[in-house]
Amino acid sequence: MTGLFTAAQVRGAEQAAMAGLRPGVLMQRAATGLATVCLGLLGRAHGVRVVLLVGSGDNGGDALFAGAALAARGAQVTAVLLAPERAHAAGVAALRRAGGRFGGADALARADLVLDGIVGIGGSGGLRDDAVALVRAAVAGPGLLVAVDVPSGVAADTGDVPGEAFPAQHTVTFGAVKTGLVVGAGRGYAGTVHLVDIGLGPHLPAPDAEQLTDADVAVHLDPPGAGDDKYSRGVVGVIAGSATYPGAGVLCTGAALRARPGLVRYAGTAAGGVQAAWPEALVTSGRPGAAGRVQAWVVGPGMGTDDAARSVLAEVLATDLPVVVDADALTLVARHPELVGDRSAPTVLTPHDREFARLFGEVGSDRVAAARRGATSLGCTVLLKGDATVVADADGSTYVNATGTSWLATAGTGDVLAGVLGAFLASGLAPAEAAAVAAHVHGRAGQLAAEQGPLIAGDLVRSLPRTLARLRGATG
Repeated sequence: MTGLFTAAQVRGAEQAAMAGLRPGVLMQRAATGLATVCLGLLGRAHGVRVVLLVGSGDNGGDALFAGAALAARGAQVTAVLLAPERAHAAGVAALRRAGGRFGGADALARADLVLDGIVGIGGSGGLRDDAVALVRAAVAGPGLLVAVDVPSGVAADTGDVPGEAFPAQHTVTFGAVKTGLVVGAGRGYAGTVHLVDIGLGPHLPAPDAEQLTDADVAVHLDPPGAGDDKYSRGVVGVIAGSATYPGAGVLCTGAALRARPGLVRYAGTAAGGVQAAWPEALVTSGRPGAAGRVQAWVVGPGMGTDDAARSVLAEVLATDLPVVVDADALTLVARHPELVGDRSAPTVLTPHDREFARLFGEVGSDRVAAARRGATSLGCTVLLKGDATVVADADGSTYVNATGTSWLATAGTGDVLAGVLGAFLASGLAPAEAAAVAAHVHGRAGQLAAEQGPLIAGDLVRSLPRTLARLRGATG
């Protein structure tokens, strides 16, 4: 499990850690770790050309001290100071002693590596014009782009990018992973994130949010035991699709079957199509009550939004079973929020941004806060789909998904996610954890399917067995 932290949490831990250390120790640890990562990326130090983009404050100091370490190893280091009078004095002196130079933006045209030390975790708002000009020059040059702690222009807490930002290929972050590196637009600017331990661990509070690893998910993918049967592995009920458009029902049911449960029951007007595609499912064209005993329901994909659909949704939500509410069912809940608000049983809503806006208002720049707002308002779990899917529970627990691919932005992939989520919910996992595990598995399946090129939703269903087998082999 990877903990995600806000800037305030990290600053508080730094202050606590510094109380027992000599001044400057944390910065030296950060700079040493930063230089080590850069050496690993470059493969050598002697003769390589490194350009530092240096703002005021500690972020610039980290870059300067790292530059000094690289210069001492034989690198040709040039620092571009945005505000020379406010640059970190000790860092400037260290770079001079190591043989580093100070110059202008023209050095970026010959750089092998560019270190972005313009703005740190305390930055807010967009970059100033002089910083934007340097970022553009760095992007136009040949150098590998490496951010110090957080890419300049990215909000450390939310991942919001209000203007231009440094598009790092690698980000070396210190002490803890900042939430803004893995969520929102910030995820696209951070590149590969490298965490450097500077000794904050004992001083960090509980994380603001968490990311599951493959090993975290693997513990929920145990194979059936000798005493298991089709009822002990979870029974999923699916209500999706229609007689005219059976595809959503086929995809959702197939995903549920392929995920892990012992039994999947389908109820709805797409019964014929579902039965033809998946003879393994138990199918009825009647109402939910005719399906038989289930341990969790998935309702909504392609079911329509008319009065008949609303009646079916109300019947499912009137049970005391866990329910995944997706797609068309979300539209109905937006019209009748009491259907969820009055429930005491676990309920997981799975909106994308437009569906979320109909339910709770615009997402805005802080996706984590938005998901929490929705979960709190209806007393449910919200899985807010996106490039980095966010799962938030009414109790405050929050996950940011680390897997996925842009190829998942195609029709039907949400139906697959709903089916996978239903399977994990039926297995007995708590709703937020089930949602986080399902998002992780869905993202990994997308990555695997995309290895063959552009994917369609059916490719996800077919890749689920291989995905789960690979995840089962993951270790901590």
